[in-house]
Amino acid sequence: MPRVIKANGSREPFREEKLRAGILRSLEKRPVGSDRIEAAINRIKKKLLARGEREVSSRLIGESVMQELSGLDHVAYVRFASVYRSFEDVNEFREVIDRLEKQPNPDEKKDQPDLFGDDSEP
Repeated sequence: MPRVIKANGSREPFREEKLRAGILRSLEKRPVGSDRIEAAINRIKKKLLARGEREVSSRLIGESVMQELSGLDHVAYVRFASVYRSFEDVNEFREVIDRLEKQPNPDEKKDQPDLFGDDSEP
């Protein structure tokens, strides 16, 4: 895994446990299965590796986490974004919530049947 360049310019090794802890903190008491969480973590790691760079910014990792959380759970996304982006006032929350309301709810997407992936049905 590439090294992480933090906002203050310091560098540290990528730590999967730190990534997982941040995601789990955002998803605390939310109805998201551990298999979906692990898949999100794996997608983030794969994305970082695919860049082929020795170092990546913590900002890139944070944006990747927000992208994954927006597909897992909107409440978790807002939780993470409020800390990550350091919202200054309620209007910033409102903008994020307005944007999320225009997206399909992640829970609704997972309950929809896969029309192309299951050959067992006629």
